[in-house]
Amino acid sequence: MAYPDSDELKRLVEQFGLYVQWQTEVGARGVDTLVRETEDTVRQALTKLKALPADATLAAREPDDLAAIRELRPAGPRRLWPRFEAEIYAPRLAGALIGRMAGCTLGAPVEFWPIERMEALARENGDAFPPVDYWTRLPEPEARRYQLSRRVEYTREGLRGVPVDDDIAYTLLGLLIAEDHGLDFTVDDVGEAWRRYLPCACTAEKVALENLHRGVPAGRAAEVDNPYCQWIGADIRADPWGYMAPGWPEKAAELAWRDAFISHRRQGIYGEMYMAAVISAAFTVDDPIEALHLGLNEIPQDCALAAALRWALDIAPEIADYRQARAAMEETFRGMHPVHTINNACLTVWGIAIGGTDFTRVIGETVAMGMDNDCTAATAGSIVGAVVGIEGIPELWYRNFDDTVHSYLIDRPKFGISDVLERFSELARRLHA
Repeated sequence: MAYPDSDELKRLVEQFGLYVQWQTEVGARGVDTLVRETEDTVRQALTKLKALPADATLAAREPDDLAAIRELRPAGPRRLWPRFEAEIYAPRLAGALIGRMAGCTLGAPVEFWPIERMEALARENGDAFPPVDYWTRLPEPEARRYQLSRRVEYTREGLRGVPVDDDIAYTLLGLLIAEDHGLDFTVDDVGEAWRRYLPCACTAEKVALENLHRGVPAGRAAEVDNPYCQWIGADIRADPWGYMAPGWPEKAAELAWRDAFISHRRQGIYGEMYMAAVISAAFTVDDPIEALHLGLNEIPQDCALAAALRWALDIAPEIADYRQARAAMEETFRGMHPVHTINNACLTVWGIAIGGTDFTRVIGETVAMGMDNDCTAATAGSIVGAVVGIEGIPELWYRNFDDTVHSYLIDRPKFGISDVLERFSELARRLHA
C-alpha cells in the first residue's frame, strides 16, 4: 500500500502552531479567532475523512468476525496435539514465559531508540551489540517506567525480579481473564476484566478502556474514535492464549480473537490471532520457522498481514542482521506508523530467522532492529522459548528474576513466576480435557 504524502500537512500544522505563539507574543490581534476558525476547518476535514467508505472488495477479504475469518483461512492442521502432552509442555512453557520476560526486559529501556543511539550506548558501556546480556548502564537510571520500576532495574546489576511493562501485564491479564471467567470467556468478559484490572493503557487499548468507562459496549469499544485499531497492541496480548492452548493453534487463535475484538480490527485482530497460533504451534516443533508458517493457517490468506508475513518469510534467508532487517522493513512499509502490527511482525520474523534456536541471538538481533523492540523481542523470545524450552535459555537471562514479576495491574502488584506457570498449566490441562 502507498500512503499519501502528508509531510507538507504536518509541516504546515507545526508552522501554524509556532506562528500562533509568535503572533501572541508580539501582541497581534485576532489570533484567537483564527485559531478557532482553523480548528473548525480541520474538524470538518476530519469528519469527512472518517466518513469516506472503505473499499468493499478489500473489506470482504479482511473481515472482523470469527466465522468469516475462519472461512478465509488456508487449509492446514488445526490441532497438532490430540491430547495434552504434560511432560513436553512444562519445560517449554517455562521457556516461553521466561523468554517473553527476558526479551521484553532487554528491549523496554531502549524502546523506539534509533539503531545508532543503541550502538552508541553499547560502546559507552563496553557492551556487545547486538546485546548478549542486559545493558550494563542506562541513562536516567532513577526515572520510573509506569511510575513503578526504575530504569536501573532493567540493567544487569539492577535487575531484581521482572520489572513492569505492558507486554508482561497483558500476559498476566490474559491469565486473570481465563481464571475469572472461564475458558469460554466472551468479549464482554474481557471488558469487565479490563475495567477491574487495567489502570491505564496506550493507543488502541487506551481508547477502548476509555470507551468502556463511558459505557460503550465491549463489542463496540474498538470502533469509537480509534485510529489505532490496526496497531501492535493486540499482537502483544497473544501469548497467554498460546500458553493455554499448546499444540492447538485453532483454539489459541479463537481465544485471541475474543481478546483482540475489544480494541482492534482487521490486521490488529489478525496479529493477535497469528502470534497466538504461532506460540501454540511452537510447543510442538523443533524449528521456530515451522511455527511461523503454521500460524498463517489461522488468519485470512489474502489479508495484508498474511501477505506481508509470507514476503518476510520468503526473503528471510537474505536477511543477515539487524541492519538489513530494518532497511528492508523501511523500504517496503514506507509511511507506516512504527507501532503498526505489520511492520513489527516482519521484524519479529526476521529476528527469529537470524537467530534460529540461539535464544540470545534472537532477542539481541530483534532489539537491535529498533522500532517497537520491547514488543518484538518479547514475542520472539516467547516463540523461541517455547521451542527450546527453559534448558535452551542461558541462565543469565533469568537468574535475577527471583521468581517475581512486578505489575501495575490493579490490586495485583506482584506475581510469582512459578505460580504463574502452574496456573497456565492448569488452564492448558482443562482446555485439552
